[in-house]
Order: sequence, then structure tokens, then C-alpha cells
Amino acid sequence: MPHDIDVVLVAPRYLAGPGDPAWVTVPLHRASGWSTGEDPLVPRVILTSPDQLAQLRIAPDPDPAEPWWTLRHAHHGDQRAWSMTFDANTPVEIIAAVTDALTAPDPRPMVAGDPYEMLRAAGWHAPRHHDGHTSPQGMTAPDGLARVDRIVHEDGRTASWIVETSVHHLPSVWRAYADGDTPPHLMAALFGAMADETPLVREPHRVPHLAATHGRTSSGQTSAETFAFALERRTTALATRRTPPPPAAGPFSPHAPKPRRPR
Repeated sequence: MPHDIDVVLVAPRYLAGPGDPAWVTVPLHRASGWSTGEDPLVPRVILTSPDQLAQLRIAPDPDPAEPWWTLRHAHHGDQRAWSMTFDANTPVEIIAAVTDALTAPDPRPMVAGDPYEMLRAAGWHAPRHHDGHTSPQGMTAPDGLARVDRIVHEDGRTASWIVETSVHHLPSVWRAYADGDTPPHLMAALFGAMADETPLVREPHRVPHLAATHGRTSSGQTSAETFAFALERRTTALATRRTPPPPAAGPFSPHAPKPRRPR
């Protein structure tokens, strides 16, 4: 007999806590054809795109402040190699926005424009205080608990991006970094996920303390079937976008030639 379960709606979403990594990994594997590494003795997850150009690693570090997630893409055509990292407490829905955009059949055109467009529309504003290490053109969430900025490189390299959720006088909740060559449509997906005001669903025992003290939470109920099959419905919807391309021999291929060591 169907029954309901208790859930909590958490907003803003960047305070919702990490969630289930399967929200990212299962659709990549089942809907987009990313292959998995076969080493059960190693406590990590490695997923590689069919063209062997992109790779997602989840390598838990004992320090939760260190990146757990690393998304890399090799140099290809006019696109330089790029990478993004996410800390352990990054909500999986925010990471999924990036991987969904990466695997989309028709990505947004990579045209120059206002990267903060969606953030501005959601009420984000220029930070009131500048720490001297980042660009003064950054953006801060209306509640002051999240910010997006660019790291200033004195050597002239393309500036990289930093996304951070933090509460004043406390350690950062989580951080994400993206190097300056990350495609604009992926940064737009990340910023859009940060600005999205739709609450995230969490089980009551998985709601972080900071979400209750600094965010907005509301209790509710949903059917156990709806909750249990949410990932399956998401994966099915993404699978209808396209048929994954056949495997190729990019730099992340297990059969790719290894670089020779200098003698």
C-alpha cells in the first residue's frame, strides 16, 4: 500500500547539503554513456565520456574542505583543456546542472556576454567588501551567504572562477573552482543553478544545521514512490535527449598511448 514519507524543502539551494552523488553519476553512465573504472579496491569513482575527452572523478579526501569532485576536459580543436572542482558539501543538483549542460546535444552558443545575467536577475549584487584577492566585479547572493568571483592572476593567465558558500566568521560551507578556459555555457549552467530559487528536497536527517539556522526550511510529505523513483525519472528524461556517440580514443581512454618519459 503506498505511503508518504517526511521530507524537508531547503532554500536557498546552496545550503541544502551534498545529497546523493548518484544524482550526477547515474545519468552520466546510463543516459550519456560515460564508462566507469573497474577497480573495486580503490575508494573512488571515475567516469569517462564516450569520446574519451572528459572525465569525472570523485575521490573523497579525509578533509571535507578539500575538493571531492573533479571534472576535466582535454584540449580539443579550438577548445583548450579545462577543469572544475567541487567540495564534498556542494549540493549534487548544482554539480548536475554542469554535467547536464556538458552532455547536452545542443549546448548554448559560446558567445561573449554578461556571465552574471542570471545572477543579477535573481537579485545578486556586487560585494560590499573586497578581500583584495579576487576581482571587485564579483557577485554576492541577496542573503550574503554565497558569492561568485574571479581569481586575479598576476602573471596574466586567464582568470579562473571561484564559487563559495560561507557564513560570516565560520569556515566555508563549500567551494567550487573553474579555470578560465571552462566553456561559458557551463559557467552559465553553474550560475543558473546557484540563482535558482526552487527549494531542494532532502530527508529530515540530511538537512545541514546551517540550512535550518540561516536558510529557509519547510517540512512536508511526498509519496515514497515519488521519492524513490526521482532519479530514475531524471535519468530517463536525459536519455531521450540523444543516443550517446560510439567510444573513441581520447586522452582519457584506457587504451590511449602513455606519454613517454624523457631519457
